[in-house]
Amino acid sequence: MGLMHFDVVTLFPEMVATIADFGVVGRARRNGLVSMGLENPRDHTSDVHRTVDDRPYGGGPGMVMKYEPLAGALEAARQRAPQGSPVVYLSPQGAVFNQATARRFAELPGVIMLAGRYEGVDERFIEAHVDEELSIGDFVLSGGEIAAMAVIDAVVRLLPGVLGDDDSAAQDSFMEGLLDCPHYTRPEEVAGRDVPDVLLSGDHAGIARWRMKQALGRTYERRPDLIEKLELNEEQQVLLDEYLEEQRQ
Repeated sequence: MGLMHFDVVTLFPEMVATIADFGVVGRARRNGLVSMGLENPRDHTSDVHRTVDDRPYGGGPGMVMKYEPLAGALEAARQRAPQGSPVVYLSPQGAVFNQATARRFAELPGVIMLAGRYEGVDERFIEAHVDEELSIGDFVLSGGEIAAMAVIDAVVRLLPGVLGDDDSAAQDSFMEGLLDCPHYTRPEEVAGRDVPDVLLSGDHAGIARWRMKQALGRTYERRPDLIEKLELNEEQQVLLDEYLEEQRQ
């Protein structure tokens, strides 16, 4: 797979640009695996005040992002983005972004994201240009920039060659529909707490079994909604039952 391109239409390009300088995304960009473009709707206005918003028809609080500057910015982003790059609007009204969506995006040549501000975006722009709307959770942000950065980070780590260990992404939380198991590092004892014996045993099968049991148990306790979506196989059900029995002791 070749270079993947992200483009973000945002009133705060400097804010979004920071993700390309740090951590996994920064390393992927420096290694030529990811490219990123940023487009400010203010650069596509024709008035002296560079106006990108106006009062909502019908009254009410706040302002609404105007159609024309967004359309101009999107067209500029499309000039950079490869064919087959969907336009995604980060919005509280969108479907909730999850690992399955991240995997789907990781198979694409690129993604163009719109980071909204104010009370929202003129609905006619969404109807004309947006392929899908996504939310990163049931809460309200001041704008879509943080959401766009979260999506970029989640997708980039799934791209081939990005993570140092090819198994790292596969073992991430949610990849199997479960939360992650607990992790430990040296020293063996700290603050009166020991590393579980099985992790010191060198028994790889036993370690894998313990980790799956912990992942199942944690998910059952913290995110029962995820467990309900899974069809546990016989081994997983046995491990979950064992975990719950151990918690009762």
